[in-house]
Amino acid sequence: MRITRARAKTLGSSGGLPPLHPSVRQDKKQGLVTQGTKSKRPAPDENKPANSSSTASQQPKRRAVLRDVTNVLCENPYMNCINGSKFQVKKFSDKRNSKVTPALLVKKPELEDRKESVIEEAKMVKVEESQEHCSQAHFKDHPFTQPSEYITAAQSGLVDLMPVNRSSCNDITLQTTTPKDESKVCLKQEGSNSLSIADIDSKHKDPLMCSLYAPDIYNNLQAMELDRRPSFNYMEKLQRDINKGMRSILIDWLVEVSEEYRLVPDTLYLTVHLIDRFLSEHYIEKQKLQLLGVTCMLIASKYEEICAPRVEEFCFITDNTYSKEEVVRMESLVLNFLGFQLAAPTTKKFLRRFVQASQASYEVPSVELEFMANYLAELTLAEYSFLKFLPSVTAASAVFLARWTLDQSNHPWNSTLEHYTTYKASDLKTTVLLLQDLQMNTSGSTLNAIREKYKQPKFKSVATLSSPKPVQSLF
Repeated sequence: MRITRARAKTLGSSGGLPPLHPSVRQDKKQGLVTQGTKSKRPAPDENKPANSSSTASQQPKRRAVLRDVTNVLCENPYMNCINGSKFQVKKFSDKRNSKVTPALLVKKPELEDRKESVIEEAKMVKVEESQEHCSQAHFKDHPFTQPSEYITAAQSGLVDLMPVNRSSCNDITLQTTTPKDESKVCLKQEGSNSLSIADIDSKHKDPLMCSLYAPDIYNNLQAMELDRRPSFNYMEKLQRDINKGMRSILIDWLVEVSEEYRLVPDTLYLTVHLIDRFLSEHYIEKQKLQLLGVTCMLIASKYEEICAPRVEEFCFITDNTYSKEEVVRMESLVLNFLGFQLAAPTTKKFLRRFVQASQASYEVPSVELEFMANYLAELTLAEYSFLKFLPSVTAASAVFLARWTLDQSNHPWNSTLEHYTTYKASDLKTTVLLLQDLQMNTSGSTLNAIREKYKQPKFKSVATLSSPKPVQSLF
């Protein structure tokens, strides 16, 4: 009898509604029929009420077994699966267990494959580590070398993992360090770094100082000073009408001109450099030597100065010995010879860097040290014999002698100066001794423009100072 909503309403009002739950005997009979038959479980009928007790006891257990079979790699689900299958043996027939058992057998080969792949990967890792130890055999005495930690069979959970034969690496002895030893080594390294070399570029916050690029800039300058270096013997090989004395007189006069027009020191250094480079390749008469001097100063002023003097002013400073056309013609000749490549690593460029490195050992920067180094470096401009030295060597020697002149209590050279100049004290011996002769004016030169310049109070009168102890005792 099919019960519809209308019929249920009428039966409910009359009290003749059939029972919703069947008796216990009917449940047991229906459960025995389902266990004894070989056919599939019949689909539930909409007209018949479902057996709630049988479904509640059977379905969750079957689902638990099938769900845990997929998680056999985990330990707890795997044991639950085994226990679940044992529980099913008690409740169900052997035929039903025969359906569940193949599902377990299907998953076991996959588990074994996974174990074999893990074993092979672990063996490959050990082989690679053993090869790395063999390749690093020459680091056996390194204090930071430590033996690698291998994964054992007990740690990995794989009992059948066998160690790789490392007979080829038996001769390698690796030195291990305890945490205390490592801390000592780190302290020694920090001490060795802070022992000596001061970082002179870390304190400058001004971006115009180019602190990040300063080391690369000066490395480039030291490479350039070899390429754009004038000849040191052009007076003997090429020039016949002029001599070393005339060159010294010209440069001494140019020092006065630079003071007259208040030119920066870089202009004076570049002027002398351009004169020497031109005279290294071109023969010139002594009547044109002054013209070459003022022309090179005009070119250097245009390169270094913000407001360079005009051509007429350089003609006037020569008492109109040369006309404007002659200066312009000589300017064209010099520029074409140089190929318009005016950048040159002069002594002044290196002197700035080396004085900065020298000031690192002072709590307060010494102005006298800077003036003394500039004074000694300018003395070399008029001296022809200093052309055989590189500008960086001359600058380093000027700093060396300036420090010794102002302070004889300590050695003038230290590891910071050695680092930034790339010269040891022994490398500067010849240059420093010649520079001391210039400072003492042992030759009795009458060219006093540079000496008079640095006797002024604005330069702390450093030209009047000299070292009471000879510098020869330092070498």
